[in-house]
Amino acid sequence: MLTLGGILVARLTTSVRAVTTCPPAPGSADVPTSCTLVTQGSSLYWTLGLGLAYTAIAVFYIRRSRRRGVGTPVRPYILAGATLAGLATATAFWSLRQGVPQPGAALDLWGLRLDPASGTTAFLERLAGNAAAIGLPLLVLSWVERSRALLLLTAVYLAVELVPLSTGRAGSLAASPWSALPRLGVPGLLLLLGALGFGLAELSRQRRTS
Repeated sequence: MLTLGGILVARLTTSVRAVTTCPPAPGSADVPTSCTLVTQGSSLYWTLGLGLAYTAIAVFYIRRSRRRGVGTPVRPYILAGATLAGLATATAFWSLRQGVPQPGAALDLWGLRLDPASGTTAFLERLAGNAAAIGLPLLVLSWVERSRALLLLTAVYLAVELVPLSTGRAGSLAASPWSALPRLGVPGLLLLLGALGFGLAELSRQRRTS
């Protein structure tokens, strides 16, 4: 639900402004006089949302352990999630500390000046987002739960998150205020369907044992 809510946040925080200094198009010596810079999303939303989400998950596991009388070592998952979410947030704030980079400008990743047109840069951007804050902790949870089904869901989720789609943060490709819909909607629905599937499986086990 947090990921799906990010679609509405991106829509409400969309900002479009003209930029007078733009780099030339690839393969062209002509420098355009102006271009459009589009920004979307809220680092504050993801910072608070992920913090509340991991808190809610910790409370859920504690209540379930007390109800069953059997503990679950959920601490590694919560610690991994909180640490990686904090690192992803810090990376986002670091890259935006001097404002949104101009189109074609080098991206600053903890002091590294990366080529925005490089495939490696695009991969690192995607990895430093929800793939790290949500996907990698899910790998830890699949190990804690010893769940092959969760491991499979996590692998599919990470593959979806790491697909080279437009980030929706800058550039003319993000001109639509709903450009975050495929970027957040697909992984959000995947997680939601996975949660429903695990919930139905849990209800089925409870009925068989009752």
